[in-house]
Amino acid sequence: MTIVAAVIVVYLVVNLVAFIAYYRDKRQAKRSAWRTSEKRLLTLAFFGPFGAFVAMRVFRHKTQKWVFRLVPLFLSFHLLFIAVLIAGLR
Repeated sequence: MTIVAAVIVVYLVVNLVAFIAYYRDKRQAKRSAWRTSEKRLLTLAFFGPFGAFVAMRVFRHKTQKWVFRLVPLFLSFHLLFIAVLIAGLR
């Protein structure tokens, strides 16, 4: 496995973990059970914004909290970074 492939796999896993964390927090909220801290959810969103953003939309979770409006910003930064990487490879 090349280093590029490994980085892509890790990135996909981080986004999957973010998605699952948002799902679990939503499920726990419905049950009035122990919740994932907002700090942890935001940290996951910083490193895996695609998973966090999709989970926020699919599960309608954390969409009203103002601090979670940072998630689309994180997503934009990641998209810009990926675009710069792809442009640099050409």
